[in-house]
Amino acid sequence: MNLRALAAKAIFDVLEKGVSLSVALPEQQKHLASGKDKALLAELCYGVMRTLPQIEKRVAECLAKPLKGKQRIIHQLLIVGCYQLYFTRIPSHAAISETAEACRQLKFEGMVKVVNGVLRNIQRQLTPLSTESETLSYNTPGWLIKRLKAAYPDNWQEIIQQSHERPPMWLRNNRLSQSRDAYLAALSELEIEASAGLSDDAILLAHPKDVATLPRFHEGAASVQDGAAQWAATLLAPQANELVLDACAAPGGKSCHLLELEPSIQLVAVDFDAKRLERVQQNLDRLSLKAEVIHGDAANIDSWWQGEQFDRILLDAPCSATGVIRRHPDIKWLRKNHDIEELAELQRQILDHCWKWLKPGGTLLYATCSILPQENRDQISAFLARTADAKLDTLAQQASSQDIGWQITPGQHNMDGFYYARLLKATH
Repeated sequence: MNLRALAAKAIFDVLEKGVSLSVALPEQQKHLASGKDKALLAELCYGVMRTLPQIEKRVAECLAKPLKGKQRIIHQLLIVGCYQLYFTRIPSHAAISETAEACRQLKFEGMVKVVNGVLRNIQRQLTPLSTESETLSYNTPGWLIKRLKAAYPDNWQEIIQQSHERPPMWLRNNRLSQSRDAYLAALSELEIEASAGLSDDAILLAHPKDVATLPRFHEGAASVQDGAAQWAATLLAPQANELVLDACAAPGGKSCHLLELEPSIQLVAVDFDAKRLERVQQNLDRLSLKAEVIHGDAANIDSWWQGEQFDRILLDAPCSATGVIRRHPDIKWLRKNHDIEELAELQRQILDHCWKWLKPGGTLLYATCSILPQENRDQISAFLARTADAKLDTLAQQASSQDIGWQITPGQHNMDGFYYARLLKATH
């Protein structure tokens, strides 16, 4: 099946079935042999997700009537065609003929003329894409724009702009394998341009690379992990022989980093999603690290843990993921406004429950990859107000000591949007 047909299928799965692009895309990439084709398929799918409102409107303007029911896949195919004409260097005739051929392969022979006609019409008049509403101007749903304006009145446009940028590639040096300077030197020898990040193990690549080209990657010398996510282990700061819980551990990057920082800890890594939990074990195996990996619910620790309370807990809570839209632009279309309050309630339940399992004198690090106050600052304020034995520990990285936690916005020091709050439990 040709590449445009595969793109239409992946986009259909995201927009019509609510499947995340990180699941839908690899499913279609399986049908391609060459790395170059897989990269182009990713470019088309990610590009469509970034620019969806504008290109949907352009396609709608050139269609006599909306495509419904089984024909929705042809609607997605037209979007793929329109994206190519506006945003890629693929020659117009190739984009149109390949997209029309995809229509045949999707078994819509009767729609080939429609696809051809709509795309030729768009090509003949490549008028500027519409910016007549904020959703069109910013290629972002109205509900999210409204929330960002309320949270960031002075820089909401910049945050949206950063969310559209292509994300950089960060590595986490494995200090058990070599020093960061030594790994930077190894990268330099291979003419891979890189620089040290703000946290101790972070390395920022000037250009993304296939991990197979990185020095000793498969032997565990380094891992791929965004600079913001790398602060989790550092801020939790595990000490020798402590019992540590990673409460929502999948896919396991933070679990592995905790063990790289302090190999003597007894780490329990739990996650509710059995499929994603497999990734935790794979990551541990690649890095030759050991943890107790449990399929369970962080909001019901009693059901799977009979041991003692934990010295430290990392709670990377389920969230809207609004801080990582540049990596996962489909989030904009999969999330809905009402999800935010539902997620905040789930976070509250998990936070209260994890707190019961923290030893007196223990530390809990609350983290999300969200940039919305309801899931971050407001969540922690409410927790502190109802929890007598909880105290907020100011982080050195916070812009102000008055802030409740540390909010990182997308693009800040080249990192993803992230939030951290460190909570200390009284010893009485």
